This record gives sequence, C-alpha cells and structure tokens, in this order.
Amino acid sequence: MQKPKSKNAAAPVAGPKRRRKSLPRSKYSKDEVREIFWRFSVQRPEPKGELAHVNPFTLVVAVALSAQATDAGVNKATKALFAVADTPEKMLALGEEKVGEHIRTIGLWRNKAKNVIALSRKLVDEFGGEVPRTREELVTLPGVGRKTANVVMSMAFGIPTMAVDTHIFRIANRIGLAPGKNPDEVEENLMRVIPEDYLFHAHHWLILHGRYTCKARKPECEICVIADICKSKEKTSDIPAPLVELPAQVIG
Repeated sequence: MQKPKSKNAAAPVAGPKRRRKSLPRSKYSKDEVREIFWRFSVQRPEPKGELAHVNPFTLVVAVALSAQATDAGVNKATKALFAVADTPEKMLALGEEKVGEHIRTIGLWRNKAKNVIALSRKLVDEFGGEVPRTREELVTLPGVGRKTANVVMSMAFGIPTMAVDTHIFRIANRIGLAPGKNPDEVEENLMRVIPEDYLFHAHHWLILHGRYTCKARKPECEICVIADICKSKEKTSDIPAPLVELPAQVIG
C-alpha cells in the first residue's frame, strides 16, 4: 500500500518576525509522526464522531450535552429529543421543562437543559436560526466552549481543527506526541506536528485510539498498530497489531 506524499505548502509571505511560543517538543520525528497517522488512516479510512446528529444544530446540542457524559448516553437521550426538535425554533417551542425530561439521564441535565434553550434562543435572535461557522461566534453560544466549537467546525463544516478532549489530552502527553500542560497547549502542539494532509481526520483518529486502545486505566498495547513506534513509558509491547481496516463504525 503506497503512502500519501506530503503536500507542498505555499511559500509564506515575508513579514516581521514574531517570537514563537515555546512548547514542549514532540518525542517523534516528522517521519515517525507521518507513519503513525498513515497507520491510523489504514485502520480507519473514514473515521467518524460517535455522537448521533442530523444537522449542525443537533450536533451543537449533542456535543454540549456530552460534557461529563458518554457519547452512548447522549445518543440514547437525544434520539427522541431530536425526533421532535431538530431546529432552534422547534427546541424553543418544546421548552426547557420538556427538554429536561428528554435528557434527564445525562449528568447535569438541569443546567444543560437551560443551556440548550438559551443557545437556541441566541441562534434564532442573532444568527437567523443558523449555526455559525467561526470559532469566535460559536463560543458565544451558551454551553459552547472551544472544544465544542472545534468539533462543530470539523464535523459540520469540514474545517480542520483539533478538539482536545480527555482522550486526546491523555494520549498526546502519555506517548509524547504533543505534550502540553493544558488542552490549549496540546491543541497548538498537535496542529503544529500533524502533517497537513492528515489533519482533517486526526481529531477522530486520536479520540478513537484513546477510547478503544490507549485506554485511561491501562493501554491495550497488544491491539495497538503503533506499538513499535510508541515511546510511552507505560507501553507493555513493542509488537504492533496487524495493520488491517477495522469494521465500519455504528453510530447511535
């Protein structure tokens, strides 16, 4: 199988030099990073987020609800909710009490129900009922932070971003791919080290790797396709798992 070649970026326009923020260095060479993401691309050619949604609005709501909750739990709660309220207007008509009844099984559901109604109101009043495409506008919505905005930009609008959740933060530091003291540092570091032609799917590759292989309590190195490249001190195997395409994801 032939690996994709790097894309040649256009030459930058000369300008005043700025002092670049010092970030921890990756433990991997450029070739090693490219090999890691090439293997992920073979394993999951078209990775997808595991939150069920039908449009940008339901995606915003689902991601906002997923804070301190599992994707499976959110999907179970939103299945009936999105069937009756898949637009900001319909969500407002449903009202906070009914929204709360739908999401009662999700942690912090009362506050989240308030945020869902508040963000729906803001979308109607300030954005004509449409989900904005920029991070600056998205983070003005109640219950929407930088991570949620990055997910929406990537999944709804195809804009390459890096939403650093607990899985990505753990992996970036555990294996030394893009160390950082906080999610913002990890995000900046990942955006710097990941090859441009792999950036669009990198967010999902890393999340899925953390969710199913490089788990929080104990990494399952015996099923890891990058075990031979990995530089983690917690690694228990140097033998990579067979590099084969995994079965298609089932969402919802």
